[in-house]
Amino acid sequence: MIRFRLKELLAEKGFQENRRVTLDEVSQETGIHRTTLSKIANQRGYNTGTENVDRLCAYFGCKVEDIIEYVPMSDTPKSAD
Repeated sequence: MIRFRLKELLAEKGFQENRRVTLDEVSQETGIHRTTLSKIANQRGYNTGTENVDRLCAYFGCKVEDIIEYVPMSDTPKSAD
């Protein structure tokens, strides 16, 4: 499963800048709708496009792998095809 690290990046940026960074602020700076950001941050398995990932990388000044990580789903039963 792909997991987005948006919450962690918000916390890290807030800590570095000694202030609270909100989804509204990220939305205004990136042009990504606030609802989309909320889904990226909170919805397991949410799927978004590379344009949004690119905008988040630019905003946070990071690499793709800092925003997205692969988490193996070892607890998921395999389907019998």
